[in-house]
Amino acid sequence: MQDVAGRSPVPVDVDVDVPGRLPAPVEVTAYYVVSEALANLAKHSGATRGAVTGRIERGTLVVEVRDDGVGGADPGRGTGLTGLADRLAVVEGRLSLSSPPGGPTRLRAEIPC
Repeated sequence: MQDVAGRSPVPVDVDVDVPGRLPAPVEVTAYYVVSEALANLAKHSGATRGAVTGRIERGTLVVEVRDDGVGGADPGRGTGLTGLADRLAVVEGRLSLSSPPGGPTRLRAEIPC
């Protein structure tokens, strides 16, 4: 995830603590989620900083992408967030989003390992 964050035009802090490699579908899905979330952050949030965290919690990879932007992200206004939810559903994962007007935005993906 460090490589995706390093390409972001908005500075992104990365704190991922995962013991070893995860099953390929989990890794691929997490990479996709973080890539899309950071693209949205750079395009739409007006943020000056973002953060990505990743941990294993009770057999589930929990990835969060946060920013200090203007908030107001709405899955109903585009296909990006809906696509993320669909991609997660394929691996029985879940997406939650908190993005009140005025910010901040927090996207959380839970992917069973």
